[in-house]
Amino acid sequence: MHKFFTALVLVMLLMTPAMSSAHESHGKKSAMLVVSFGTSVPEARKAIGNIVDTVKKEFPSVDVRLAFTSNIIRRKIQREQGEFIPNPSQALAQLNDEGYSFVTVIPTHMIPGEEYDEVLGIVTAFAGIDGKFGFEGVRVCSPFLDGVGGCNVMADILMKRFAGQLEDKETGIILMGHGTPEHPANAQYLQLQLALNQRAYGRFFVGTVEAAPEIGDVVAELKRHPEIKKLTLSPLMIVAGDHAHNDLAGEDDPESWINVLKKEGYKDITTYLVGMGEDENLCRELIRKVYALYTDTADGEE
Repeated sequence: MHKFFTALVLVMLLMTPAMSSAHESHGKKSAMLVVSFGTSVPEARKAIGNIVDTVKKEFPSVDVRLAFTSNIIRRKIQREQGEFIPNPSQALAQLNDEGYSFVTVIPTHMIPGEEYDEVLGIVTAFAGIDGKFGFEGVRVCSPFLDGVGGCNVMADILMKRFAGQLEDKETGIILMGHGTPEHPANAQYLQLQLALNQRAYGRFFVGTVEAAPEIGDVVAELKRHPEIKKLTLSPLMIVAGDHAHNDLAGEDDPESWINVLKKEGYKDITTYLVGMGEDENLCRELIRKVYALYTDTADGEE
């Protein structure tokens, strides 16, 4: 019980900004920075917006900002839509310039791959700056698939997400992750597959668009389950953007997953092109990660 109240006090201190601008010099301003790879598909932005709104609702007294890690997407959005979205280093520098003392960085990445490594490197760099150009505290949450525990949580989320499809024993759920080539974190997709097998063997098939397992591996695994006659295709990504609409479900692309699966004889295929960021269970897990970032620290300090 003592640990709980210690953690609660710590969270309140770190997440409560100054009461007014008049006391700004004596108060401690806090902010949260949601970091996403980003998307230039307007309708897909709803998933990222849902995450940002969830964080704002949970922490109404803390300023919440957004950053994208993809410079290509950022520049495309600015060029085509006239909206400037900073990268993580720009966002952190701006928060420092505005006088924030504490920042919680909330990545929305699935695995601790290259993109997450870059975010972690930026946070580490800012955390190492002393004086007026640094923060008193800057921390970063872990990604969703951050080990056995994270994969188990994600498996539970997916079980709820596709509960309707699972009622039909002839339906298999094909999930497309992004993947990170030649990075050890890519193995998290295999760990997730194991967690899903433990809950619903032969019903989920996880692949990636950029690494392994690829669509050929998914097809090979499907062939081991002849009872599966119908397929549901869905992105295992925060947004249902370009990869979801083209690489996964692109009717005009002969190499898209849907066309590959049709060539393999699967005729009854449906798509569920909704980003994981729109899933309320996933958003709740993200909030849990924010609290755990401070409560775990408090526990370790006792």
